[in-house]
Amino acid sequence: MTPSLDDIKLAANRINGSVINTPFQKSKTLSDILGAEIFLKFENLQFTSSFKERGALNKLLQLTDAEKKSGVIAMSAGNHAKAVAYHAQRLGIPATIVMPKNTPHVKVEDTRNFKANVILEGDGLSESAVHAHQLADEQKLVFVHPYNDEKIIAGAGTAGLEMMEKIPDLQSIVVPIGGGGLVSGVAIAAKAINPGIRIIGVEVEGYQSVYNSVKGIESPLGGSTIAEGIAVKQPGALNLEIINRLVDDIVIVTEDQIEESINLLLTIEKTVTEGAGAAGLAAVMGNPELFTNQKTAVILCGANIDPRILASVLMRQLARRGSIVRYLIRINDLPGVLSDISAGIGDLGGNILEVSHQRMFTSIRTKDADLYVTVETRDRQQSNDILRRLIALGYKAQLLDN
Repeated sequence: MTPSLDDIKLAANRINGSVINTPFQKSKTLSDILGAEIFLKFENLQFTSSFKERGALNKLLQLTDAEKKSGVIAMSAGNHAKAVAYHAQRLGIPATIVMPKNTPHVKVEDTRNFKANVILEGDGLSESAVHAHQLADEQKLVFVHPYNDEKIIAGAGTAGLEMMEKIPDLQSIVVPIGGGGLVSGVAIAAKAINPGIRIIGVEVEGYQSVYNSVKGIESPLGGSTIAEGIAVKQPGALNLEIINRLVDDIVIVTEDQIEESINLLLTIEKTVTEGAGAAGLAAVMGNPELFTNQKTAVILCGANIDPRILASVLMRQLARRGSIVRYLIRINDLPGVLSDISAGIGDLGGNILEVSHQRMFTSIRTKDADLYVTVETRDRQQSNDILRRLIALGYKAQLLDN
């Protein structure tokens, strides 16, 4: 059964005090950049760093005493696992979480830290789900679905309720779509309060399953993505029905757009988001004409990003802006040459990050070498000034594409 606005209001009362009513505020800088009034909903500030707590807690609180005693089971490789494990621990409910065997160790340990029984089974979520359902039947456990469940949807919808209560004249809400639980709940709440509001769903390129379904097209799904939180090949049936009725449009974003959005949110808003969490901003940045001069809400749905991935994203953005560049310099392999090059770069304010020689796997003469130098600069102008200096010093040098 499709949840109603009343169901979402009851969920809000039910979870009040145990889930954060997260900040919802205007970003002046992003608004100026994008030509719209951008309001950010910081769901990445929940205790387990994602909106998933809303639905998980709403579901757990409605279990019977017998169900609570028997326990619950869920399948997830990330945010849903942490949300179920955390709130089950708080409520004294035994929790089993089935995760794919290739789940990153940090996510497995995060879930175990909430005293959940973690089982690594299957090469992907679909195989994990089969095993979880099997265990649920054998052990009489309640299966807590990550999105295709009316109580999960109602819980997720409380984020939409909070936004509409704070800014009732919102014109658009941009929501990342994985399985469809968040966008379904937010759409129900927002459209019930303001039927004229636009709900824009966002999927990442390669996992546009809802877009394909709504548009009636077929395209290949799969591949690696930084937005693994919304990398879902098959959305929930209940979610699809709601999306078809209430979601106005769905846009597809690229990996590069998501990376840029992660970087902007960290550098401008000083907030960390995972790939899925930054997808909403990526949609606005990639389609500014859809939101010009509109009061637009963007949900930052999660922050569970591997620190190594985050570091890579930030460094890649510096490279794309020309603030980190690589030079290939052909040199005579003699004492003092490296010192000469270092001085030439340093005199113009460049900061050398990495140097490597290549003598073996190349067609250059025996006494020559190729020198690869990675340098931090202010901008592309300074990078080009350094290149000209190296050439003026008599070196055959070039800037390599990043």
